[in-house]
Amino acid sequence: MRRARGDERLTDGKRRFWIGVAITLLGGALWGVSGTSVQYLTTTGGASPALVTFLRTLLGGGLFFVFLLLTKRHVVKTMFSCRRTVGALFAFGFALYANQLCYAQTVQITNAGTATVLQMLASAFVMLYVCVTLRRAPRIREAIGLLLALLAALFIATQGDIRTLNVPAGGLVWGLLTALSTAVYIIVPKRCGLFERYGSMPVVGTGMLLGALFALPVYLIQGNTLADAATVLTAFGGFEWLVFLGGLVVVGTICGYGLYLHGVAIVGSVKGSLLGAIEPVSATVLAALWLGTAFTGYDLAGLVLMCVMVAFVTSDEDDASSDDGG
Repeated sequence: MRRARGDERLTDGKRRFWIGVAITLLGGALWGVSGTSVQYLTTTGGASPALVTFLRTLLGGGLFFVFLLLTKRHVVKTMFSCRRTVGALFAFGFALYANQLCYAQTVQITNAGTATVLQMLASAFVMLYVCVTLRRAPRIREAIGLLLALLAALFIATQGDIRTLNVPAGGLVWGLLTALSTAVYIIVPKRCGLFERYGSMPVVGTGMLLGALFALPVYLIQGNTLADAATVLTAFGGFEWLVFLGGLVVVGTICGYGLYLHGVAIVGSVKGSLLGAIEPVSATVLAALWLGTAFTGYDLAGLVLMCVMVAFVTSDEDDASSDDGG
């Protein structure tokens, strides 16, 4: 009887792990839509990175928070009744906002491919943090998974020509800050136990809304005004609004971050950061299917490497708690 119960718990644990893997991959894939939307709006739509980040944070966080008030009002009240929780939420929200701003700045200075490759360094930061916290060396699967993810991103971003990586000093700094902020928003909720106590969705939605509190001052400090924002928005055509609201706010921000971090809460920080490398693959496949861009041999090589990485990393179904240093 006890053995049967143990086998049942083991089966449930495996099922939960694989659901977490699927959710993490889906969230990471939706980031591909986000990155393409940012590049379009900043290069063609006439919007600055600060404006795009401010608006996506405000609208994405606002809509997400309204949904939470309608469905999980008691959880929100509980979170804000604890001072330590509020402090952790502000740190998480700042990291979410900083990640979006730094990524948009990196895309504008370099290009989407270069920004994606630099953001992949977040996995190295997460791995370093976990190894230092737990006082252990990187596992072989983790190290190989990181190498495969970086190679896949390089193949897709450079098409085999490393010279196409456009990394001026400013782009490198913003790219490293993108990777660092990614690592922070992955680590903080797990480290502080936010996901375990309140659930991932209330934490992510509240973090997004708090991130908007940082977005407005930064936007104004850069010499912008709300009148400038109104001018850009009124110049948007129907397609720009579709890209902004549909692609960036709903799909790339609310669904992308919400699903990805919910998955990370299940599979752990290191595995989650590596699975997030699915973004460049999804962006390439979507561009080929929707926009008719060529799907090259290097894209296929990157896709194969990413599939190998996913299979390699997820074949080790360790408990997520041993993966976080929490």
